[in-house]
Amino acid sequence: MEEFELYNAPQSICSHKVRFALNAKRIRFNEYKLDLFSGDQLKPEYLSINPNGLVPALVHNGVNIIDSLVIVQYLDELFSDVESFTPKEPVMRARMRSLMAYIDEVPTPAVRIPSYNMAFLVHFKNMPEDEFLDMANAKPLRKEFLLKFGRVGFSENEFNEALDRLERSLKRMQTEINISKGPWFLGDELSIADIAMMPVIIRLEDLNLEYMWEDKPEVSYWLELIKDHHAFQPTFYHGSLLTEQYPHLNENN
Repeated sequence: MEEFELYNAPQSICSHKVRFALNAKRIRFNEYKLDLFSGDQLKPEYLSINPNGLVPALVHNGVNIIDSLVIVQYLDELFSDVESFTPKEPVMRARMRSLMAYIDEVPTPAVRIPSYNMAFLVHFKNMPEDEFLDMANAKPLRKEFLLKFGRVGFSENEFNEALDRLERSLKRMQTEINISKGPWFLGDELSIADIAMMPVIIRLEDLNLEYMWEDKPEVSYWLELIKDHHAFQPTFYHGSLLTEQYPHLNENN
């Protein structure tokens, strides 16, 4: 019997992609929830699984698979007969991979900035400086990001720049859906490109930034379909949304 162990965090957008893929494929797995703000991802036992010190990581029959989109592709190849998310035509596969690269380059890192400023800042603002520096310097991949964030958050200019990148990403999303005639990025079949974009849109909605697609009905309909997918509810169990963990985000609702 195949055995899958998922190391992730409930609120991690990269974890959302992998949980969605596992649930969409109806794969049974053991879930280990890491507390990122307690540094679980930096403990030696986890670094032995994922030396990047990031979530998620999937252990399949003792083999470690890391990086969220690598994991999603791995699962899609293993279980291609169960709701495949990869087009059969080489041209469409190329288009999907181009979209995945864009999503990984532009909206995914951009959404981290409002996430940290609007939600995660509470974990850092009262932290002693030496403790903060020790934690930041211990991060294999996100050291520079956290040092730039500091204990006061990103600047207004950096925040607005991130929102601009997200706005451009939403326009690109709208264009791609219209080119394919929708409702998904590549047409009438959900693909890994959609799974890659999913947690970005959910996070923006969670941060009360859904006004960004008020004039983009294609994005609104795409989001409705994502939420109607049978994998959505088990992926976004209680505690996965920031509004369920940070009450101040509900103050303007």
